[in-house]
Amino acid sequence: MTAFKFEYIWLDGYMPEANLRSKTKVLNFDEFDEDISKIPNWSFDGSSTQQAEGDFSDCVLKPVRMYQDPGRLNAYLVLCEVMNPDGSPHASNTRSQITKGHDDYWFGFEQEYTLMDGTRPLGFPDHGFPNPQGMYYCSVGNKNVAGREIVEAHLDICLEAGLSITGINAEVLLGQWEFQVLGTDPYAAGDDLWIARYLLHRVTEEFGVGIEFHPKPVQGDWNGSGMHCNFSNKKMREVGGKDYIEGICNALGDKHSEHIAIYGSSNEQRLTGLHETQSIDKFSYGVSDRGASIRIPISMPSNNWKGYLEDRRPASNADPYRIVAMMIDTVESVD
Repeated sequence: MTAFKFEYIWLDGYMPEANLRSKTKVLNFDEFDEDISKIPNWSFDGSSTQQAEGDFSDCVLKPVRMYQDPGRLNAYLVLCEVMNPDGSPHASNTRSQITKGHDDYWFGFEQEYTLMDGTRPLGFPDHGFPNPQGMYYCSVGNKNVAGREIVEAHLDICLEAGLSITGINAEVLLGQWEFQVLGTDPYAAGDDLWIARYLLHRVTEEFGVGIEFHPKPVQGDWNGSGMHCNFSNKKMREVGGKDYIEGICNALGDKHSEHIAIYGSSNEQRLTGLHETQSIDKFSYGVSDRGASIRIPISMPSNNWKGYLEDRRPASNADPYRIVAMMIDTVESVD
């Protein structure tokens, strides 16, 4: 028999944004064939995670996706949904909000975040500010980049885990970075994004730096952090048509306030109409317009209006599951 380690990972009940939690279970197998059905449910103390009261504190972890853990021998990362003892989804279980039957939807998230040295972004001087924005985006060199070794370590461990990471780049604010994930079903991108966030926390533990997902990590004339959502369904990719695409954009506009409500807290500090954003109280869409709420890629009109759309409104601290659930609901309302 061989001992295998399974890191159960879940989202807690904190508001307005959930935190990642995890704990390790050791199971013995003669041989483990990576069949997730062999990983049992497990319980935890929900009273310590704002998911239960102390007099009835057990919550249940239900494994839903598993990844190899490249940091440990014979180890796996087990993403879990939180369930009530009766088997129903817990109120904090946002993954369960995604309606089944829409397997043709693809989602891609562009996760921005800021590496922190104490209370200041990595690379900022102890007092004052660095040079103004301009030379940091996709840049190179000690004056323009901070934390590349951390970001590269994170990329490597994500790829080793089998996550659908499609790229990384330095962002407009010094110490700010981005990675992208792509999923070809409604759950995959959100699952990979949460595990990528978990691994980012673990990597930064080793380097002794912090992570900030706040949408406005530095006040003033500095870019905020977003999590742009690229989305499409089979009809958008294969049929398209200007009327259909504009119908989706108009439906997103009609439900603008509903989307904003679940796109991350403090997003009004980022969506100001400056720094490549539209104001939070306005909605717009346009071809190749990074100041719009919805950007229509420049390739779409020349491709018979087939492809994907980019929602630029979500904040970096948003929950991808809630975005997916809301997006499917809105797009499905369009004929």
